[in-house]
Amino acid sequence: MINPPGKEAILYEKMPDDKVKCTACARYCEVKKDQIGLCGIRGNENGKLQLYVYGKVISGHVDPIEKKPLIHYFPGSKVYSIATTGCNWLCRYCQNSDISQRRKVEGIDMSPDDVVNTAIQYGAHGIAYTYNEPSIFIEYARDCGVIARKKGLFNVFVSNGYDTPESVSMMNEFLDGITVDFKGSAEPEFTRKFIGVPDPQPIFDTLLNIRDKTKIHLEITDLIVPKVGDNLDYAKKLSKFIYDEFGPEIPIHFLRFHPDYKMMDYPSTPIETLEKHYDIARDVGLKYVYLGNVPGHKLEHTYCSECKKIVVDRYGFNIVSWNLDENNCCLFCSNPIPITGKLQKGYKEDRFQFVS
Repeated sequence: MINPPGKEAILYEKMPDDKVKCTACARYCEVKKDQIGLCGIRGNENGKLQLYVYGKVISGHVDPIEKKPLIHYFPGSKVYSIATTGCNWLCRYCQNSDISQRRKVEGIDMSPDDVVNTAIQYGAHGIAYTYNEPSIFIEYARDCGVIARKKGLFNVFVSNGYDTPESVSMMNEFLDGITVDFKGSAEPEFTRKFIGVPDPQPIFDTLLNIRDKTKIHLEITDLIVPKVGDNLDYAKKLSKFIYDEFGPEIPIHFLRFHPDYKMMDYPSTPIETLEKHYDIARDVGLKYVYLGNVPGHKLEHTYCSECKKIVVDRYGFNIVSWNLDENNCCLFCSNPIPITGKLQKGYKEDRFQFVS
């Protein structure tokens, strides 16, 4: 096995005969000596689990936090988004397949200090660990995140939620927000055929673990894939789980699929299909339901749950107007809106800027 040295992982257990059991994700790969786990970046070197991508950033970009999407957490802020190669899922539609499905350790050398200093140089307010599943490089993310917090930055994950109690415990050391991204409303047949995951239950377990063991801000997304991942019964089941376990105010985003990777022969999700999912979630009782990847749609906005007026007007990832007071209460009826962080109108280009 020829790989860069990386760094010894933390989330693993030693087993007889120099085998190791990785505990970073719910696959719990048992890896023999000189072998690599399914993710392609955690391997067994002489009875120790190595994280080969530690300090290797394959992609870095400054994004609006709304792109993650996290829209109830410091709206209008900028995040420095980083990724490594590899992933613990095998999504046939992955829009980042050139990164996530690359079973090769590549990237620019960046120490945790380098990552944080770069984020600060770009004027970012936080760091997002995204593009591939961040739990597979969580030790690296943790080291970046601890330094970031000390320098006044926040940390967010864009995750598939296929995690473990051990990885959630490590998240709690540095993570401030997370988007858990369901696919096809977690219909088991869809996850098996199009993701390569035998059972979506660990995602639900992770959500409950985050709720019970952390104070991490949580938002839910659900990618709706036409024909094979748009079952309304499962959308209702998912919406009811979220309502029952997290209450009516947790944001949920139904995302439009577009053709990519090995599913180029599938159409984009019809808008009407997304709207049906929206109606189901609203009927269940969820107050803050959004459609994603549909710029200009009226269901991108945040509406006051009382007076029904637009309190955050959006177009795509941009905030057009802000109708909340300094306590994030509706300017029209004073109803509190569950958004963390404030916006202050900037002097340049009439944009809104994050204020901590």
